[in-house]
Amino acid sequence: MTDLLGGFAPILLPVLVLVLWTMVMLCWMAITRLPYMSKAGMAPEEGERTAELGAKLPKEIQWKADNYNHLLEQPTAFYATAIALAMIGLGDDLYLYLAWGYVASRILHSLVHATVNVVMIRFSLFLIGSICLIVMAIGGVIEMIG
Repeated sequence: MTDLLGGFAPILLPVLVLVLWTMVMLCWMAITRLPYMSKAGMAPEEGERTAELGAKLPKEIQWKADNYNHLLEQPTAFYATAIALAMIGLGDDLYLYLAWGYVASRILHSLVHATVNVVMIRFSLFLIGSICLIVMAIGGVIEMIG
C-alpha cells in the first residue's frame, strides 16, 4: 500500500473530504434557511418537524436541506466501504481513484441539487457515484473471499 499519508491508507483522505463537504452543506443550509425564517417571521416551533418546515420554505432554500439529508444516506455505505478497503490493504490505486470519483460525484451532485436542481443531471451524477461504490464493494468482497 502506498504510504502517502504517514502510514495511513490514502483512501481515508476522500472519506474525510466528503465529511467536510457534508459540513459545508450544513452551513449552506443554515445560512440560507435561518435568515429566510427570521425575515418571514417564522417562529422556531414551525421548524419542529423538518417535513413541515420544508413545506413552508421556498424550494430553492429547501434544496440545500434536502441535499444535506442525502449526504447522510448513501455516503454512509461509502464510508464503511472505504474504511473496510483501508483495513484490508486496498486503500490505494484503483480503489483510491474510485473513492475520489465517488466524492467528486457527490460534490457535483450537491452543487446541482442546491442551485439549479435539474433531476436528470443529479441522477446521472448519483449513478456515477453509485457505480464507483459498487465496484469498490465488489472488489473488497473478491479480495476477502479470494
